[in-house]
Amino acid sequence: MASIKAIRGMNDILPAQTPLWQFFEAQVKLVFDQYGYQEIRMPIAEKTDLFCRSIGEATDVVEKEMYTFADRNGDNMTLRPEGTASCVRAAQEHGLTYNQVQRLWYHGPMFRYERPQKGRQRQFHQFGAEVYGLDGPDVDAELIIMTARLWRQLGLQGAVKLQLNTLGSAAARAAYRTDLVAFLQANMALLDADSQRRVTTNPLRVLDSKDESTQALLDGAPNFYGYLDDESRVHFERLRELLDAAGISYEVNPRLVRGLDYYCKTVFEWVTDKLGAQGTVCGGGRYDGMIEQLGGKPTPAVGWAMGVERMILLLQEMQQEPAGLGQQADVYLAHMGDAATVRTMQLAEQLRTDIPGLRLLWHCGGGSLKNQMKKANRCGAKLVLIMGEDELAQGQIQIKPLQGQDEQQSISLDQVSAHVAELI
Repeated sequence: MASIKAIRGMNDILPAQTPLWQFFEAQVKLVFDQYGYQEIRMPIAEKTDLFCRSIGEATDVVEKEMYTFADRNGDNMTLRPEGTASCVRAAQEHGLTYNQVQRLWYHGPMFRYERPQKGRQRQFHQFGAEVYGLDGPDVDAELIIMTARLWRQLGLQGAVKLQLNTLGSAAARAAYRTDLVAFLQANMALLDADSQRRVTTNPLRVLDSKDESTQALLDGAPNFYGYLDDESRVHFERLRELLDAAGISYEVNPRLVRGLDYYCKTVFEWVTDKLGAQGTVCGGGRYDGMIEQLGGKPTPAVGWAMGVERMILLLQEMQQEPAGLGQQADVYLAHMGDAATVRTMQLAEQLRTDIPGLRLLWHCGGGSLKNQMKKANRCGAKLVLIMGEDELAQGQIQIKPLQGQDEQQSISLDQVSAHVAELI
């Protein structure tokens, strides 16, 4: 019988890999704590209509990439393709957006049916940050500054660059869209296939085309900044002033867009040239229209999402994996003989109680002392504690450092907790 394997594009994260994931996740959570953001946890499945209404029927995500199914009641359900819509739904449903300011973050798996490749999987993981109830450029700046702090903590500040743009108001975009569509229709034969399709479904996304010939054609397209409303212009100028004051370098990219009507004003992406085609590691912007579009009262909103898989690849590419990752234990507790097995089991629990945070592996499975020492070395332990019949009879235990120049010594059992705490 053939063995069952994981679904293509939905990968296992193995014990040798999880320490780097845990390190990265801990650093992100630390930054969120520093800025006073609170965690929210949403289900991975939502009603399909949530994403059709929020992301848009004409987007690639909804048209081609969602994992949608009917449950036993015949209701259409979808595995979440992104976190913002779910976060808005949860905040609105539980009254978190009514006359309140919320700074929220979330973390978890997302699902899109795409061709798996480096940095792009069908099940992938994201961190997201969302702010509700603030409409000024100051919170836009805070979200960007917060990510810049994370890059510094991870040693990645030289590997990522910030791109910045403004999408203006809905009225400004509508006027621009009319002229952009006219320009694109006049040059339809010169557009790539995806862009030709988007002219009628989502024309602003043509500006984001990766096709070189389309990008060259767009040099002659109408310039959006000529359509920008005064309020959005002031908002963008103030945002840039705040980023300049914070020492954040950026490039204004007029072709950085979001193709959905509820997006407005600020949009930004952190990009890298270290991962090939998958260059965006974090992207965000202001989406003041979404909460109203999902049935709530008009509420300003802004946020970002960050792909964990790409960040892990970037840490590895830039060799920013901290030393000691993957070390399984601080102490390995070896023993010989039935009576020593019982006593060291008790001692292991005593040490875990006396030294909070101690990582201790108590040997299981029998075997020679030589074999146990090999396992102690493989798990990365700093110390190995050894008890045989002689040590048990004398109320002592051997402590052998596996790192450094210290000598092996015998310690009384009533002193072992203090001695281990000092050595690790």
